Amino acid sequence: MKATLLKYLDRLRASFWFLPTLMAFGAVVFAFFTVWLDETVTSGRLKSMDWIYSGGAEGASAVLQTIAGSMITIAGVVFSLTLVALSLASQQFGPRMLRNFMRDTTNQLVLGTFVATFLYCLLVLRTIRRADDALFVPHLSVTLGVIFALASLWVLIFFIHHVSVSIQADEIVARVGKELRLTIQRHFPQELNRDGEADVPAAIPGDLPPNFEQEALVVAADEDGYMHYVDADALLALAEEHDAVIRMERRPGHYVVAGTPLARVWPPDRVADDIADKINGALVFGNQRTPGQDIEFSVQQLVEIAVRALSPGINDPFTAITCIDRLGSALYCLAGRELPSPYRLDEQQRLRLVLPQMTFAGVADAAFNQIRQHAHSSVAVTIRLLEAVAVVASTTCRDEDRAVLQRHADMVVRGARADLAERNDLAAVTERYDTVSKELVEAARPRRH
Repeated sequence: MKATLLKYLDRLRASFWFLPTLMAFGAVVFAFFTVWLDETVTSGRLKSMDWIYSGGAEGASAVLQTIAGSMITIAGVVFSLTLVALSLASQQFGPRMLRNFMRDTTNQLVLGTFVATFLYCLLVLRTIRRADDALFVPHLSVTLGVIFALASLWVLIFFIHHVSVSIQADEIVARVGKELRLTIQRHFPQELNRDGEADVPAAIPGDLPPNFEQEALVVAADEDGYMHYVDADALLALAEEHDAVIRMERRPGHYVVAGTPLARVWPPDRVADDIADKINGALVFGNQRTPGQDIEFSVQQLVEIAVRALSPGINDPFTAITCIDRLGSALYCLAGRELPSPYRLDEQQRLRLVLPQMTFAGVADAAFNQIRQHAHSSVAVTIRLLEAVAVVASTTCRDEDRAVLQRHADMVVRGARADLAERNDLAAVTERYDTVSKELVEAARPRRH
């Protein structure tokens, strides 16, 4: 249930209709409220205020009609500009970047502002009565409609500025990089101390039960799709209920084929017939990857932008360098954090759940491999790759992380030696490689307090 709720919340956040719908509903309620105020407050008291509209019914109708017609026209223009921005982003940075633009709250607020103002003026307009015996002009409501129109004009100017900024390469890369760092901090909140140890050590249980692989019941997936969320608490409670051990075979970000192994449960004689349905019910699948519990998704977004920038048709190494800087910042953050244990224990410290976890090596491979493979002829990008590795190396606390960084530095310099003919270029690459080696050696030394 928790995972499903997170899925639908993410969908609502990435939709163009939800926030404008809420604002439109609020405009309807506010219109009825202001008209009620106009009916209950004496007209004389309102007209005595200098900022309140004091014209007649014909003038009020003309004002509201003008505002309503303008707002619905501008809403169409805003929608058209948004589609143009989405089209440019898809062509330049890849179709997977569309999700970031759709999640932009500013675009949703702007569209909702014009729709809400249109509905407000339309509902107030219907309350104006011109008959002499029943003349009614909602002076306060008309005044607020004018104020909303002025505010909408400022919103339009701000929207044009926002769209102009949001389609710039550096801005897009910065937003994806910020989302990646926030995802890392959310999933790996525990920072390492100066000795490379977590302040709260992770619980390490014993090995899996004997003959786990041979005896465990295989639970198959019910549907195809990318795994979005895993409700670990629900799986842990399910394992405790059946006094069993559950080991998940897939993690968020993996594509799962219906009928393939999704989890293993031991011992099979304690398992109820509906446990497969309950395990599948604790997972959420979708047609595309999302950054909810999938760190590699944001990494691959930055990699996609960099690889497209390095393609012969675009040939923009500066954008690729910006992506490398953001990836290096994310790996620097990850290297200084404790990676959680894949084991989940019950209150009696008995093993109940095993979840496959993302590793530093996996994130580093996803960040560097494709960029390195496409940047073999670009000296600037090759140098920046090594500089990013050196920055990450300066904060590594684990030997296995340093080995991963050394492996990537070796691959980069081997590719440079094979592809670069200019000696000065190769010398610059070798100099950065030596810097990486020094940082790794320095990081391996015992920390002094």
